[in-house]
Amino acid sequence: MSAPSSEILRASETPGAPPGADPDACYGRHVTPAIIETVTEQVLVQPPQIDASGAVSYPAVYRTETRQEIVRERKELWFETLCTEELTPEFVASVQRALAVRGYYNGAANGRMDHATKRAIRAYQVEQGVDSDILSLAAARQLGLKEVPRDNG
Repeated sequence: MSAPSSEILRASETPGAPPGADPDACYGRHVTPAIIETVTEQVLVQPPQIDASGAVSYPAVYRTETRQEIVRERKELWFETLCTEELTPEFVASVQRALAVRGYYNGAANGRMDHATKRAIRAYQVEQGVDSDILSLAAARQLGLKEVPRDNG
């Protein structure tokens, strides 16, 4: 079974970017592969033949059939995120501190996007419906690390 994969892509450089994507924005893409199960079952080809006394004169004949069933469909999640060049060590350290204050991260604010940081990002975001270790722009705004656009209406 293959593991989920995540990557940050600039919309203008990505064929298959989400519809209506801002070409200058960056998007996180998180792909969860399908889970396929192999099912094997015995199918009756010919029923048993039973004589007048109730004894089996010929046993039933079965054949084995094997097929694959999709248990979970492949999922592809796109969301707006920060571009790679914005993920400076200083910014990542701020992410680590913000997640630590909220109880999601307990390591040092070292400015490295390491496994512990990614795990904390995923734990924080999954509650908002984004199951990815790439920091979404929405989560960065909720953490107070990116500006929230003004509503001009």
